[in-house]
Amino acid sequence: MNLIALYGSNFKQYLVLLFFYGLLLTAAQNTERNLSLEKWQFKGVNNDKYKWFPAKVPGTVHTDLLANKLIPDPFIGTNEKQLQWIENEDWQYQTTFSISNEELKHQNVILQFDGLDTFAEVYLNDTKILSANNMFRTWKVDVKKVLKVGQNKLQITFASAVKKGKEEAKKLPYTLPGDEKVFTRKAQYHFGWDWGPRLVTSGIYKTVKLHFWNKASILNITHTQQELTETKARLECQFTIDAKTAGNYAIQLGNVPFKRTFQKGINKVTIPMVIPDPILWWPNGMGVAHQYLFEFSLYHDQELLEKKQIKIGLRTIELVQEKDAIGKSFYFKVNGQPVFMKGANVIPPDSFLPRVTDSVYQSIVKNAVDANMNMLRVWGGGVYADDAFYEACDKNGILVWQDFMFACAMYPGDEAFLKNVKQEVIDNVSRLQNHPSIALWCGNNENDEGWHNWGWQKQFNYSKADSTKIWNDYQKLFHDLIPKTLDSLLPKNENRYWPSSPSIGWGRKESLLSGDAHYWGVWWGMEPFEMYEKKVGRFMSEYGFQGLPDKKTFLAFAKTDELNFDSDAIKTHQKHPTGYKTINEYMARDYQVPTNFEDYIYVSQLLQAEGMKTAIEAHRRAKPNCMGTLFWQLNDCWPVTSWSSVDYYGRWKAFQYEAKRSFNPILVDITANEVNYEVRVINDEPKPHHITLLEEVMDFNGNPIDGYEVEFDIEANSNEVLSATPKENYSAKNLRQMVISVTCKTADGKTSRSLFYFVKPKDLQLTKPNIQISKIDELTYEISTDVLAKNVFLFSEEDAFFSDNYFDILPRQKVTIKLTKPVKAIRVTSLFDVMKN
Repeated sequence: MNLIALYGSNFKQYLVLLFFYGLLLTAAQNTERNLSLEKWQFKGVNNDKYKWFPAKVPGTVHTDLLANKLIPDPFIGTNEKQLQWIENEDWQYQTTFSISNEELKHQNVILQFDGLDTFAEVYLNDTKILSANNMFRTWKVDVKKVLKVGQNKLQITFASAVKKGKEEAKKLPYTLPGDEKVFTRKAQYHFGWDWGPRLVTSGIYKTVKLHFWNKASILNITHTQQELTETKARLECQFTIDAKTAGNYAIQLGNVPFKRTFQKGINKVTIPMVIPDPILWWPNGMGVAHQYLFEFSLYHDQELLEKKQIKIGLRTIELVQEKDAIGKSFYFKVNGQPVFMKGANVIPPDSFLPRVTDSVYQSIVKNAVDANMNMLRVWGGGVYADDAFYEACDKNGILVWQDFMFACAMYPGDEAFLKNVKQEVIDNVSRLQNHPSIALWCGNNENDEGWHNWGWQKQFNYSKADSTKIWNDYQKLFHDLIPKTLDSLLPKNENRYWPSSPSIGWGRKESLLSGDAHYWGVWWGMEPFEMYEKKVGRFMSEYGFQGLPDKKTFLAFAKTDELNFDSDAIKTHQKHPTGYKTINEYMARDYQVPTNFEDYIYVSQLLQAEGMKTAIEAHRRAKPNCMGTLFWQLNDCWPVTSWSSVDYYGRWKAFQYEAKRSFNPILVDITANEVNYEVRVINDEPKPHHITLLEEVMDFNGNPIDGYEVEFDIEANSNEVLSATPKENYSAKNLRQMVISVTCKTADGKTSRSLFYFVKPKDLQLTKPNIQISKIDELTYEISTDVLAKNVFLFSEEDAFFSDNYFDILPRQKVTIKLTKPVKAIRVTSLFDVMKN
């Protein structure tokens, strides 16, 4: 391992660091053992039918039951409904493992559980060592005195989280919104959501480790960025070290020791560092997401105890909230530059978390990068993501809006609950705070809005005393405990906290004047897509519309003869109570509604993509008054009809392709107001551009009607109207068969194109296109057409990814498509094929 930064090869930057670095060949005394690799068993505590079957750790009871063929796949058909009994059972896991005399000679042996879901009683050699009650916490127990040489038995009993939650709920004289789940520090989505199944898991869902150590051990390393200029970065690394033996120690960076004397117990140690000519970490689209890697070694006298690494990205992030002519700003500055945030909300990628590998998290981030995003919001009803997610965000310049795990409910405020949450915050902030991608810590999702706007007081018939107590508990948690805990953990320049998202509910005009906004007038309010152009806030952190997933995704859980809206399997995989009805109503407004199910999938995806395009581009048009757009939602936790742009199996919907276009750093935008058709260029890049802009107005056969070509200079980080064409110019034309095409090319070769249609898709006068697909090589194809081909959808029997899809092709235009793997044949559909003639 070396100290050279993870990205970049400018050797000069590292001469000082390399001078200090030396390769250490001595074996560390402190060691670790992964007990997840042992042979585990599980059984039902009160159910004789389920007695000691093989188990996998990490795992869940559902996946273990499935692996032993004791239940059907919960994701198939209507099986979810048949498996609700599992949540009401208690389950027990056990393993045996051998301990050597050499291992037991260590001064300290710590048993660490990275994730227990959720209410767990842990016994080691029949001695109770732990009662756990929070799946978001890391649990550590000193087991030195309980272990023995030879065989040891570890047994964990998980109580039903549903029963535990209901027991706690009965202790209150009122009902809290959110039912029993709010009393469990467990992923709230496990109890069901309007995009996810109710599969209330339990089990050892993360790794189990034994740490053997002598004398001292590094518990945590954090860093504080004290100064950052073009010539120098001045840092302090803070070490938390547990010493069982007082004495002289050294923390070594390379071969340079920083000598310290430790007292017995917890020691806090600070080591200063200076990096000359620092290379900054930048978000995606603004520069390189540069990181530095450091390795520290802990010595007692000449004895190496252990090594630890940290990665550091040098950057500044500010959340700017200043009064202005509209209300109050809400935007992020990175390295002193205002950044328009483009991205999405993410949910846990599976109902069964142990199935989420590092590659799954990496693919989520790749989908964000490939769609020109620079921010993801980790939503508060799920889980704090695994390290692999944040590492991928660091590497790719994706900023993270990190919710704490509270959503759409009110929570208890008793001392035990608050104490539990405080340790949860400490565990997760300590784990994540070094990541340069972390932009914001947010207390909860929609709890404040729910309390003030969703009618809970009336629904639950609260007395004045009840309402006062519940709201005081809310403030105690989100305005007192969490921010004070953050104050104790984070340096001031990294302590960016927002109590609740959104700050004001979408039904109030104030929601568009300050703070962040969740706008659900479209979808929940059944308002037309055009309302997105009027309802633009300062930072749009949630909005969305559903689209059906790919036919292959439906066939993963339903049979061919079940592909209809009367099918129980199809109904089960739509969790919004009026989801299909809502889609159909919006579809009838803008499209001709197909009767064929496969065609309906296709048009629903076009509907979702077009609606979200309207929203995203309205938000970007409003820059700098609006400085962020995070749609709901990027991914799914199971195969389902939902708001996602990428389905459970990683298949891009039309919306994800459209998001890639609408998030283009240089966006051409065409809109119609009462008088004109306006063309503007929005430049999110931190540099100006000289551009050539070509506008062509033509009919669907490619016959020119109007147009011009002009050159412009656009400023960095700008939003400029470049032309306005009076509507009356085309008033005598057949608008149902016309399109405006605007292409923008920069001097350095970047291209952006936008098309504008004068009528809704259902009113277009399309003619049958002759779409030609020419094979260039195994992975490259060229697409062309004789007349306008609208919403060209390319697909194959193989699960290959197409570099672009659901695009429009103008006559005489050629579109080049890249595939990720060879296919036998490519099939094609366009909007003409599904329209009634």
